[in-house]
Amino acid sequence: MNINVTKSYLPPLEEYVEYLAGIWDRVYLTNAGPLVVELEKQLRDYLGVKHLFFVNNGTIALQIAIKALELKGEVITTPFSYVATTSSLVWEGCKPVFVDIDPETLCLDPKLIEASITPQTVAIMATHVYGNPCDVEAIEEIAKRRNLRVIYDAAHAFGVTYKNNSVLNYGDISTLSFHATKLFHTVEGGAIVTNDDELAHKISYMRNFGHNGPEAFWGVGVNGKSSEFHAAMGLCVLPRVNELIRRRKEISEQYDRLLAHTPFARPRIHNETKYNYSYYPTLLPSEEVLLKVRDALIAEGITPRRYFYPSLNTLDYTDKQPAPVSEDVSVRVLCLPLYYGLEDADVERICAVIVETLQD
Repeated sequence: MNINVTKSYLPPLEEYVEYLAGIWDRVYLTNAGPLVVELEKQLRDYLGVKHLFFVNNGTIALQIAIKALELKGEVITTPFSYVATTSSLVWEGCKPVFVDIDPETLCLDPKLIEASITPQTVAIMATHVYGNPCDVEAIEEIAKRRNLRVIYDAAHAFGVTYKNNSVLNYGDISTLSFHATKLFHTVEGGAIVTNDDELAHKISYMRNFGHNGPEAFWGVGVNGKSSEFHAAMGLCVLPRVNELIRRRKEISEQYDRLLAHTPFARPRIHNETKYNYSYYPTLLPSEEVLLKVRDALIAEGITPRRYFYPSLNTLDYTDKQPAPVSEDVSVRVLCLPLYYGLEDADVERICAVIVETLQD
């Protein structure tokens, strides 16, 4: 049987169908329907945040965050993230300024931020890489002292806490992705999180064309809303998130044991973090070794992923700025399969192929 790097969790079909029956009865499909409202409430409660807006994907969440903060100019950001972190800045007319990453946590290195701040710098956009929190305290100190706004791309950080507080409560805005491959998903979807009442008021209009009632508009908006069908999936998946995390932790610990005597390295999780085991990233000694391991796994019907690759500072639509740590890590990092339905025997098979390949 083929094993992919991830497999979407699907709840019992009858539960989803029960929600569908309600949608058919109401004929209320979108535009802040009752299931969307209920999902937002349950997510606020589960995540421990003040304001949360369910939107149609994680990228539009980033774009609305940039618009809501009225960012124009240079934004310090990480070169080690999914492309949406950079492309959303460029799409919204900002200039990404890449600051290299910490070689242990793989998150934006706050010690390098100050040297890249110019009079044109308006914000910092950092990613909680693989759900591993950034050094949020150091970033907050710099941002306050230099009068910068902060956005966290928390696409991987669903349910993660730092010092017993949701990591989503740091910065001006945090964004989430609820794509089908994520720990918590709504098939397609995302969310914008903020504790700022004024920003929340602005975002509430911006995600729905700027509508203020059916015949009035409050500023420029975009179509960021999601549907009752997507909310229904979220309402089915959310009650199972703790169990999904529990099993993913088991699998991650099994990998740790079986790969303990190989040259695989792992990112260091920030201290005082309650982690969500969203991915299982490994760092190999070189790209040559990575390609050898990847190809051996693929030959056995196992598909890992080079995630994140390439380093975003090498994209052809950005200024070429050096980021040697990110460039090195991006060619050596490989995410192994990790999902709720992965069996212990599958993990043993994956690790056996890796160990055998490394011995050749």
